[in-house]
Amino acid sequence: MYRLTAEQYLPITMEEAWAFLSNPFNLQEITPPQMNFDIRCDGTQPMYAGQVIHYIVSPFKGFKTRWVTEITHVHEGRFFVDEQRFGPYKFWHHKHLIEPVEGGVRMWDIVDYAPPLGVLGRLAHAIFVKSQLRTIFRFRETALETRFGKLEGRPTLLRMQTI
Repeated sequence: MYRLTAEQYLPITMEEAWAFLSNPFNLQEITPPQMNFDIRCDGTQPMYAGQVIHYIVSPFKGFKTRWVTEITHVHEGRFFVDEQRFGPYKFWHHKHLIEPVEGGVRMWDIVDYAPPLGVLGRLAHAIFVKSQLRTIFRFRETALETRFGKLEGRPTLLRMQTI
């Protein structure tokens, strides 16, 4: 099992942060274009526990896969959790959290995940999965700062560890 933790600070209100994060269609804006992210769900309903979201994604050139996640927990305006039901990982549990700070919000993600295929999956993680996840979350950080600005004096953080 591995854990990725990403944290950043944005000069926006909790309401703005929640409105953006809780809309699945905004994932496309914060996902690198080379991943050809295509969401396949009805976005007319507000996020709710039990919601199932379908995606098509290209994790690397020439390969497309379906990814199905379920929103398992929602605390309106504060956090939600998505878990993979079908997709490229053996296990994927992603917490999206926001909290108010002076001048804006702290947004952070905690992703616990495991690649498939045992030893081969661990090797793939070392060779490219870990790097790809870093690239995705760095892209996300830049996209959010481009859209909302950066809360000055607050560091961004991206950590990856084996748990």
